[in-house]
Amino acid sequence: MGQDIWEGCAFPPEVGEPLAGDTGARSWRPGPGRADDGSRSRLRAPAERGGGAGLGLAAPGPAASLAGEAPGARGAPVHGAGGRLALPGGDTEIDWKAYMDEVEGVVNGTFDYTQLKGDTGPLVYPAGFVYIFLGLYYITSRGTNIRLAQYLFAALYLVTLLLVFRIYSRTRKVPPYVFFFMCCASYRIHSIYILRLFNDPVAMAILFLAVNLFLEERWSWGCCFFSLAVSVKMNVLLFAPGLLFLLLWRFGLLGTIPKLSLCALLQVVLGLPFLLENPAGYVTRSFDLGRQFLFKWTVNWRFLPEEVFQHRAFHLALLAAHLGALGLFALHRWHRSEGSLLSLLKDPAERKSPPQPLTANQVVFILFTSNFIGVCCSRSLHYQFYVWYFHTLPYLLWCTPAGKLSHLLRVLILGLIELSWNTYPSTLFSSASLHACHGLILLQLWYGTTAPLEPQGPPAAQKTTPSLEKTE
Repeated sequence: MGQDIWEGCAFPPEVGEPLAGDTGARSWRPGPGRADDGSRSRLRAPAERGGGAGLGLAAPGPAASLAGEAPGARGAPVHGAGGRLALPGGDTEIDWKAYMDEVEGVVNGTFDYTQLKGDTGPLVYPAGFVYIFLGLYYITSRGTNIRLAQYLFAALYLVTLLLVFRIYSRTRKVPPYVFFFMCCASYRIHSIYILRLFNDPVAMAILFLAVNLFLEERWSWGCCFFSLAVSVKMNVLLFAPGLLFLLLWRFGLLGTIPKLSLCALLQVVLGLPFLLENPAGYVTRSFDLGRQFLFKWTVNWRFLPEEVFQHRAFHLALLAAHLGALGLFALHRWHRSEGSLLSLLKDPAERKSPPQPLTANQVVFILFTSNFIGVCCSRSLHYQFYVWYFHTLPYLLWCTPAGKLSHLLRVLILGLIELSWNTYPSTLFSSASLHACHGLILLQLWYGTTAPLEPQGPPAAQKTTPSLEKTE
């Protein structure tokens, strides 16, 4: 039943992000109020995480005991609140229980990051993740009330949309009908937020709050929330090159250093309990840039042989492409003044050309393209990573003049990207079409912005210009 329930369906439950080598047994220490019934004493194999051959009902054991499911009642997921979610495929959790196990270790007094782990492997997220999901741990009765957690993530989804709409209202680039596709047309995004309960949506919601603060010229507060987003998941660092460029443009080198120091200080404060226990363990686990990904879960590189996908030279080539693309955009698309790029290091008042206030389109274009280039050059994209750039796609497609790409073609590109992310498991065609769509977006961003972006929206500083000195 687990296999045939999804036969012919393009988007069965996605599988999470297991780490390489996670096939052995792991011990689990029960926390307060959570008895060890033996069902958590072994790690679920990747195929078991979706049930059957990785596509059907959830395997009995951890997910079933977490949801409070009675034996034999596996036709629909049962949650701790006592309700059933009318969806095929059994329990929907993938990493939620692992998240709860990881933060439960902190509840039990473990602050050594090398000792914190869950069903899917060791804890690999910074300290902000621990604090946020520790709050969810207590709110959801030590992680057992999954229905309440889903309600909270549904509210998070609505808050994210509100923050994104506020950004788009400032840029005035995207036609209103496109927001229908953002709100209603993505099965995968709704699944990532409300069914899977991943930490990626939490990080992105905080990031969009930071972007709103940048648009309001609240740069110090924006940097604080940007750093907080990074402390939930490191993918937010893909926005960092764009943010650095904006800070240099706005404040010069001497004015940028305090903002960067604020970001670093917040990371130290959040990680202090773990840094005092095992500093090397915390840094290597929470900011591991060299972590290997399994080929079987990749969405974007399925058409490559696995040997190439895992080869170090391929990773270095992607890094070179990433840095090269960022350099080209910084030199020729982000930087529009007459001076050289090095002139950004000077105080704005000392530059040859008088400093111009940043417009909303300039702020959003630089941040969103910085992130998009990083996504295009990622070593691997897993299904939950779609949220990293989904809400930025309408702007990236519609920020250029209509003559570069017709509206119908832009909608078609959105649809093909959605189809690629909804194809499970990924195929040669879905991966290739995803790269083709990314390539088209990059080309239209390059050739469609040869002239400076028209400030169709008000300058980002317009509302707060009189009080800049006070707020900063």
